Amino acid sequence: MAWIYLGIASLFEICWTFCLKFMSVPRLKTIRWASFFSQRENWAILMPFAGYIAFGLGNIFFFSMAMKQISATTALAAWMGLTLIGTKLAEIYLFKQPSNFYQFLYMSLIMVGIVGLKQTD
Repeated sequence: MAWIYLGIASLFEICWTFCLKFMSVPRLKTIRWASFFSQRENWAILMPFAGYIAFGLGNIFFFSMAMKQISATTALAAWMGLTLIGTKLAEIYLFKQPSNFYQFLYMSLIMVGIVGLKQTD
């Protein structure tokens, strides 16, 4: 179950990363709270910030649950590796970033390392 928690924590970290990418603190300062519900653009400004908080808290919760059963070094390495691969795949497939053979080769090496850590833990 701990490895499932680690995978969920990685998904939350990927979502947190993209919320951070789309969040704009200067735009947050422009929200007029008195008329918040009457203007649609306020929601578009606030949603990345709300996701940043929610995904960050979810990440912390599930990562801490995983670390109760997996050693800290193994959990951290696997969590970071899964997050790196997930973020790169999201950039390639969702945001149409260019990719090449070597990127997939290196991501597969990261996966080999994660599987090796799982086998020895």
